[in-house]
Amino acid sequence: MPTLLGNTLPTVSSNSLSHNRLPLHHDAQLPHAQELDDLLTQRKRSSSRNRDDRDHLLSEDDSEFEEESSMGPKPRHGKSKEPNGSSTGGDNERMNSSVEYRRKNASMESPAVTQNLMARESFSLDDPIPKTPTLNNHGFMQLPLSDRKNFGLLVLLYFLQGVPMGLATGSVPFLLKGHGYNLSYSALGVFSLASYPYSLKLLWSPIVDAVWSQKVGRRKSWIMPIQLLSGIGMLWMGSQVEGMMKSLAANDGIGIWGFTWWWFFLVFTCATQDIAVDGWALTLLTPGNISYASTAQTVGLTAGQFMSYTVFLAFESPDFANKWFRSSPLDYGVMTLGGYLTWWGWAYVAVTLGLAALKREEKTKNEDGIWDVYKVMWGVLKLKNIQTIIIIHLIAKIGFQANDAVTNLKLIDKGFSQEDLALTVLIDFPFEIGLGYYAGKWSTTYTPMRLWCWGFVGRLMAAVAAQITVIVFPTNGVDTWYLLVVIAEHIFSTFTNTVMFVSISAFHARIADPVIGGTYMTLLATVSNLGGTFPRFFVLKLVDYFTVATCMPPPDGTKLDAKLRGPLLTAADTFSCALGGEKDRCIQGGGICNIERDGYYVMNIVCVIIGVITFWGFIKPAALKLQALPLRAWRIAEGPA
Repeated sequence: MPTLLGNTLPTVSSNSLSHNRLPLHHDAQLPHAQELDDLLTQRKRSSSRNRDDRDHLLSEDDSEFEEESSMGPKPRHGKSKEPNGSSTGGDNERMNSSVEYRRKNASMESPAVTQNLMARESFSLDDPIPKTPTLNNHGFMQLPLSDRKNFGLLVLLYFLQGVPMGLATGSVPFLLKGHGYNLSYSALGVFSLASYPYSLKLLWSPIVDAVWSQKVGRRKSWIMPIQLLSGIGMLWMGSQVEGMMKSLAANDGIGIWGFTWWWFFLVFTCATQDIAVDGWALTLLTPGNISYASTAQTVGLTAGQFMSYTVFLAFESPDFANKWFRSSPLDYGVMTLGGYLTWWGWAYVAVTLGLAALKREEKTKNEDGIWDVYKVMWGVLKLKNIQTIIIIHLIAKIGFQANDAVTNLKLIDKGFSQEDLALTVLIDFPFEIGLGYYAGKWSTTYTPMRLWCWGFVGRLMAAVAAQITVIVFPTNGVDTWYLLVVIAEHIFSTFTNTVMFVSISAFHARIADPVIGGTYMTLLATVSNLGGTFPRFFVLKLVDYFTVATCMPPPDGTKLDAKLRGPLLTAADTFSCALGGEKDRCIQGGGICNIERDGYYVMNIVCVIIGVITFWGFIKPAALKLQALPLRAWRIAEGPA
């Protein structure tokens, strides 16, 4: 069953770093900068004990060290040679390893580093040379006031991104399946394409990083117009969305492509804004407190999606509103989708105007070209091990696609109420956070890919358990025991999904080359996200394809519900009701849709079988083999001088 955050990887470590891709964007924030300083100190100590060897081994490094002192570093080319006739003592080995370490990170010693530092508005030759910052272990209230304010700003910006995402990936599909719209799974498969921009944003993120106005600011140049465009789009959608959904229901899903493209546009603007906000997060907070950027993203995105998924579904439900807020029942909820979109559209506009008026961004100069980052990505893609892990990512989630995409929709189809679903997700939410913490601890105890494999097996088991849960749906409606069964199954599915997410994120962080860490991790996260989105369209289509159902007219003398909207069916009106529109016509005409073969059961079994075969035949051996590789196997080889 799908979780609140789905299969996305919305971590700052994977996305935000990608928008500051090369080390020249990270300068003082690189975690291994302190190690380089220590290595320079070690060389100076070693040189006093072995001057002859130093003349051969460290002549280039000494000259570079002097150049660094004058703020004019230059990259070194070529490899250091062994001194002729030198001994093989411990000092030589330590010096050689230091030279090799420095050579691997030679890109840090680039004229572009100087250009980047001098381009900053705060740069001054009068200030002393700062020390390499170290990460602080402060509580939130111990942070400087400026960092706390900027943390709040980041949470707000990420929260706004989560609002449309929670609707597009959570609430809207459920509304289209219920509430009298009753669209087919094929139509919902088309609508699932609306979530693709978050899986593909790597393709245009270099443009966001390289094209901007110096007058406005590097990040605000994108955040303000994109956020304003999102707000205008939500205002327009708020006035049109309910009419569009009614039109879809009346025409059996015809027009779903146009409806999908409008939501695709909203998600695209959110994904583009996410690129800029991720990059801004690295400079809004002081280097020692940069870890709070990840916390801000997690809190903001999760809260935004929670608001638009769980909270909105509950307040949109007429039953929930009648039970808790009204003395006289009505046939609509406290919120409507159109009103919800309109409210947040104005909120987007207000935040954009406030950001323009109240927040000033430090100005810098253009640094990298767009193609520089694309070249780095191409170099990573040519690595054989990267190609293997890409294949793993693209096929790994096929085994649980039917569960993730269809199980909750099938429960709604069978009569599971919207407020019960909202309650299930609400109860699941704290478990997701708590179990995620323990999954993070386990990823440090066990190797990440081994833990990922355990989560994979558990997720296949969760898919089987979900199908059994749907099969035993009570004929007399949902009671307490069945609600508890659904909640337990949902928690187990979420737990296995969280284990896989945390462990694969840890593996990505381990193998990423620190010299190009942002580009490296964003590429891996994008492929992982794509593996969870592209099969969904086909799975939903095949659910309808394999479903066989016939509408049977009501027997003579049957007392019909006065609320039926369709014409009464007669004995001659026997037709297929496999698709959503035909099923609704059957039910509203007083008929019974007799399902002879449920495509959900077929596709879930097929997906699980594919998952079992691919896991034990390829994924597990390949994953454990990748886990055993040394870090140098994931590095881009340096070209000749």
